[in-house]
Amino acid sequence: MRRLTFIKHARQLGFPVEAVRALLALSDEPERPCDEADTLAADQLAAVDGKIASLQALQAELRRMVEAACHGKVSDCRVIDVLSDHAACQHHIPEGHAQLGFQA
Repeated sequence: MRRLTFIKHARQLGFPVEAVRALLALSDEPERPCDEADTLAADQLAAVDGKIASLQALQAELRRMVEAACHGKVSDCRVIDVLSDHAACQHHIPEGHAQLGFQA
């Protein structure tokens, strides 16, 4: 039960399956230094920070689109313009963020 709880918690924190396996293996060797576990946690934190930055940029672009609403005809619509022409978008989605629902 303890291992299942460990796995569930690690996955809730977003650790990839490979990292969970490595962390489980480390937990089986309590006398080993925890440098590898620290590195895995730091890598996951960096990944989360990157996702947060992408989400904030996405939020800012959506906010610009909504605030520029024309309340007129679709031909003058900022939302349609940005979605039709990526060059009009100030936001870029980095590769590898498809898991957040983004498409590059």
